[in-house]
Amino acid sequence: MCDEFTARAEDANLARRGLNRRQFAAMSAAGIALVSCSGPVKAGGGEVDEKMISITTADGVCDAFFVHPAKGSHPGIIMWPDIAGLREAFKVMARGLAAEGYAVLLVNQYYRSAPAPIMQSFSEYRTPEGQAKVQPMRALLDPAAIGRDAAAFAAFLDTQQEVDKKRGIGSNGYCMGGPFTVRSAAAVPVRIKAAASLHGAGLVTDAPDSPYRLLGKTQARFLFAIARNDDASQPEQKSELRKAADAAHRPAEIEVYPADHGWCVPDSPTYDPDAADKAWKSMIALFTDL
Repeated sequence: MCDEFTARAEDANLARRGLNRRQFAAMSAAGIALVSCSGPVKAGGGEVDEKMISITTADGVCDAFFVHPAKGSHPGIIMWPDIAGLREAFKVMARGLAAEGYAVLLVNQYYRSAPAPIMQSFSEYRTPEGQAKVQPMRALLDPAAIGRDAAAFAAFLDTQQEVDKKRGIGSNGYCMGGPFTVRSAAAVPVRIKAAASLHGAGLVTDAPDSPYRLLGKTQARFLFAIARNDDASQPEQKSELRKAADAAHRPAEIEVYPADHGWCVPDSPTYDPDAADKAWKSMIALFTDL
C-alpha cells in the first residue's frame, strides 16, 4: 500500500533515475513522464472513441471515462484507479486497453466527494496536502459501497451498445483498486468473470470480509500481481491468496514481480516499463476468454 515503506522505494527508484521528487512532480505535471512509457501506453493501436459520462448509483452520480473501439461490441472492463484517482495517466492506460478490443469504464471512485480529477498526478498524493485531501474521501469507500458501485457500473456497461452482453465483464484495479476488483467480482458474480489486481493493497487482512475470503463468492478468474516490496512487508499474502483460490476452486495467477509498488502506473515514481509490460500481457491473457 502507499505508506512510508513504499515511499522509501519510490525515492530509491527516482534516485536510480537521477531524479528527486520535486523534479519528477514537475515532469508529471508537464506530461513528460507519460511520453516514455511502454507496455500499456503503446498497446493495441486500434481506433477508439472516448467520452466522459455520468452513472447514477445508489449513492449519487459517478463521473467516469468510457473508451471503446470505434466499431463493434466488445467485452466490458471496469477499471479502478489507484489512490490518486481518475487522471490522465489512467486515461492513457484505458485507451491502450480499449485498443486491445475492450469497452473500458474508468471510474472516479471518489465521486461521493468530488468530480475527477481529484489530483493531476500521483505526485500530488505524496504531499501532506494531497494525503489530507484524500483521507476523508477514502473513508467513504467501505466494502458495501464498493459492492453497490460495482453493481451500478456493471449495469451501465450492460446498457451500452458498444458492450457485448454475451461476453463476461472484466475488472482491473491498481493499489487501493486491487481489492476493489475482488469485491466487484463478489458483488456481481454472474457478470464479472475476470479480475486483475495490480500491486493491490489490503487483499489479505484479518477482517471477516477481507478480499481473499470472498473468492468463493465469485465466478471469476484472477490475476494477483504483487510488488516485491509489498511481498517483503507481507510475505504470507501470496500463500494465503493461493490457499483461498484453491479452496474456492477459482483459477488464479499469483506472482511477485521484480518491481516496487506502483510499477504499472506511468506517473508513479516506481514505474517500471518492463515489469509493466509483463503485467499488461498477463492481464490481456486473463481477459481474452471473457
